[in-house]
Amino acid sequence: MTNRLLVCFLALAAYCSPVVNAQSPATDDGAQWAQWRGPNRDGVLPKGSLPSSIDEDTLKKKWAMPLGPSYSGPLVVGDSVFVTETKDKKFEVVTAIDLNTGKPIWKAEWEGSMRVPFFAASNGSWIRATPAYDDGRLYVAGIRDVLVCLDASNGKIIWKVDFPADTGSAAPNFGFVCSPLIDGDFLYVQAGGGFKKLEKATGKTVWSSLEDGGGMNGSAFSSPVIAELGGKRQAVVQTRGELCGVDLETGKKLWAEAIKSFRGMNILTPTIWNGSVFTSTYGGNTQLINVASAGTTNNFVTAQLWSAPVEGYMSSPVIIGGHSYVHLRNQRFACFDLESGEETWRSKPFGKYASLIGSGDKILALDQKGELLLISAKPDEFELLERRKVGDDSWAHLAVKGKTILIRNLNEVVAYEWE
Repeated sequence: MTNRLLVCFLALAAYCSPVVNAQSPATDDGAQWAQWRGPNRDGVLPKGSLPSSIDEDTLKKKWAMPLGPSYSGPLVVGDSVFVTETKDKKFEVVTAIDLNTGKPIWKAEWEGSMRVPFFAASNGSWIRATPAYDDGRLYVAGIRDVLVCLDASNGKIIWKVDFPADTGSAAPNFGFVCSPLIDGDFLYVQAGGGFKKLEKATGKTVWSSLEDGGGMNGSAFSSPVIAELGGKRQAVVQTRGELCGVDLETGKKLWAEAIKSFRGMNILTPTIWNGSVFTSTYGGNTQLINVASAGTTNNFVTAQLWSAPVEGYMSSPVIIGGHSYVHLRNQRFACFDLESGEETWRSKPFGKYASLIGSGDKILALDQKGELLLISAKPDEFELLERRKVGDDSWAHLAVKGKTILIRNLNEVVAYEWE
């Protein structure tokens, strides 16, 4: 039991990340990496956005900056890179870095440390979540279930919400893991023992839904998305036990489908395809759930289109050409035909986690062991085009902007550039 919980902790730690809404225009037509999983919150970039090769002649190291430990993925907005770290086991630090020179622009910090449960202590007690950028502001989720809004030009704190103190929820034993979502004037996040809508300008809570209490058994780990399903634009939220649709205006649960997982460790970000939701869970299975209108306003019917006895883990998939490419709990990559549910191929084992970016016929993956992988997005066979060692402990998500790749290893951030 202890070992399984330890593994789960690693999963949720890697998958944490606040974000700008992929469906909002704040990401400058995809030119910025301003949120969890990139411009569209799905890990997919336009065709031609990845290098043709990742060898040392093509992809060259530009600069590196040593940092304290963090699982947060870097953001790239304009000529600025934003990263987080935990310093001296006491402070959380946000650093803005010049993309071209690798020099720091500003730093901001606050007290924000905690110790995770003893069975996960070897994995570290540091910040989990990838910050979100929107309209000149940076939104950072601290490990103690706090959300901090910073002026992205100078690091000045604009507002700070301490969910346990403000709501009475139990502090999360594994830290703030969910990736908050910005949509228009509002921010959505699983924190404070539920799913919450906040005013982006002030941090004031508008409503709270899907209450779970927080603590060891709350503070769900999966990150929400916004999608139009059954003719209605809504938040798609995976809690510790359900996949749900939530009304953006009222917080009302529109529909729900039970999702089996080990101890509620639902970690993947739900992925939308053709009016359906793809998910895969540790201790559960891989499935595609369709959501359709029941014929009247705000009434929906769900149906499991297919299910496969294969367990996902922590890595959110990328969908290309009607196929879902996903990294599984058994450390293998797999490809699923979304129409039929057929698993068309499965690779040999790699690391425990991989962040994925898809573009055209290629997938770029950063393996937990620090290998950068260039994979062919072929639905009929696994083909590893190239691999390259770029770190030793890489749990944070990749970021790509233009011809630059940002890699956040546990104790550094590195920029690579291709020609």
